[in-house]
Amino acid sequence: MDHENVSATLMVAAPAATVFTVLADPQTHAAMDGTGRVQEPLDREPLSEVGQVFRMNMYHPDHPDGNYQTANKLHVFDFPRAIGWYTGYDPKGDGQLEFGGWFWRYDLAPLSLSQTEVTLTYDWSQVPQRIREYINFPPFGPEHFTDSLRHLAALAAPTTPSGASEPT
Repeated sequence: MDHENVSATLMVAAPAATVFTVLADPQTHAAMDGTGRVQEPLDREPLSEVGQVFRMNMYHPDHPDGNYQTANKLHVFDFPRAIGWYTGYDPKGDGQLEFGGWFWRYDLAPLSLSQTEVTLTYDWSQVPQRIREYINFPPFGPEHFTDSLRHLAALAAPTTPSGASEPT
């Protein structure tokens, strides 16, 4: 872990295009999450371009309301190599989004036709001091990143017609 970002890398037994498709589907994000905070998407459309916003229902026991929503804005969309988004919210409920300065990014490097090296990076280098005063970064342990990548690998794994994973 560096001072203002953390990353983890895992080899995934799936083609880069398949892994990217899982990442670009907001409906897979709750299953991919390593913290249990991501709940369900409010926007179910596949992610397709820089600037697109997708909202997620979230839960955190230390959040004042427990349940809350995030609005994530794509800032990287390079099929099938990289995808990333800033996490924000709509503080007044008027559609004017604010972003806290942290982002998620997945970089995919094909190792073969059926294997992809995936690096997940969480970066908070642009978070202003006023936010750092009440959120400790990163707001979860390093196991989150490994867990999330393992969940991604399981979601992207090829399956046989019966639904069972193919042997590796």
